[in-house]
Amino acid sequence: MASIRNIGIITSGGDCGGLNAVVRGAAKMAIANNIGAYIIPNGYAGLYNLVDMVALVKLTESRTDAVNSSIAGSEAGHSRVKISKIPDEKKYERINAGLKKFNIDGLVISGGDDTGSVVVDLVEQGFAAVHAPKTMDLDLQTYSVGADSAINRISRFVSELKTTGNTHNRIMVVEVFGRYAGHTAFRGGIGADADCILIPEVPVDFDIVYKHMKKHYFKRIMESDVKAGTYMIVVAEGLKMASGEELYDESAGIDSFGHKKLAGAGKYVRNQLTKRLKEDPEVSKFMKEQGMFVPKLYEIPEVREVTPGHLIRSGISSAFDVNFGVEAGAGAVSLLLNGITGVTVSGMGDGAIYYVPTKEAIVQRHVNETMVAFYEELDYCFGREPQKYKPEFVKKTDKILRHM
Repeated sequence: MASIRNIGIITSGGDCGGLNAVVRGAAKMAIANNIGAYIIPNGYAGLYNLVDMVALVKLTESRTDAVNSSIAGSEAGHSRVKISKIPDEKKYERINAGLKKFNIDGLVISGGDDTGSVVVDLVEQGFAAVHAPKTMDLDLQTYSVGADSAINRISRFVSELKTTGNTHNRIMVVEVFGRYAGHTAFRGGIGADADCILIPEVPVDFDIVYKHMKKHYFKRIMESDVKAGTYMIVVAEGLKMASGEELYDESAGIDSFGHKKLAGAGKYVRNQLTKRLKEDPEVSKFMKEQGMFVPKLYEIPEVREVTPGHLIRSGISSAFDVNFGVEAGAGAVSLLLNGITGVTVSGMGDGAIYYVPTKEAIVQRHVNETMVAFYEELDYCFGREPQKYKPEFVKKTDKILRHM
């Protein structure tokens, strides 16, 4: 067993569901092993400034009881700071001094690929740290806390927006997070029976989107006894066009991890569809036949974009994320106590705590294009010509690692 007196708990990067479960699970495991657990507030900014802090919150049994696993976000707080980019030649000595000040011997750090890259950096500098995977983008090699909560919220928002879409015969575009990987847009859209899902992995041809939209939107209204219908599009913020163009807010600069701020995917989709509706001579004919056309006022169907933004990250954590979060936090403490650092907790099951090197865990994982083809065969649109789904049929004989 490693000599651990106290652990520090850090959450970093974007907030999401399940993070408080990580904090609670880590604290509970520390208490069970008679070691102290302290919150290091404000992510890596707090770690850098630890040496100047007067006191830290100790997660005693009473204080841990106040940490509500089902609430999204993190009581430990966040920041987007890359330690290696801090312009201080003695930054690692400063961090070490802060940890020594509070007798902290190991760190449980929860975050995504950016956070994980700093875990790798800290371990290479001699610090003991274990990574509890967290990202609503679901793009790590392991399952990550926050993804299930985000997918469920996207699915709920998209489903509920069908009511306003049907009432006004609108084409609805819902823009959600997903910079480089579209897992949450993909799964959230499928969960809500969306018609079209646009993700970074599949460059978009808007002529194909328009053709699919027109077919289904027209059909629904024509077959409705009250002439009502809608068409639902879910688009990830990292939308890429078939031309290779990406959408950035050039005025916003970049963050400490080198990421440009994405902007306007939903608006871009709306404009592309509105442009085609205006140019299509069949649209006015359709509007007149369905009793919708009013000269100068209502000549084409309305396309509306909705951006729920941080509502996707907020609110209540799913039960799955709470379970995984508690296990990831507690598992991280167990790994530290056994001298295993520089790794990411990947799951628990059958009496084992599974882990992978953090360098491997943070390699970005994208939506599998075979699964895109599967859903294209079921008439979901992804902004490209549908591909033929060709499955393999495999009898599974190996033990399957489950997250619950």
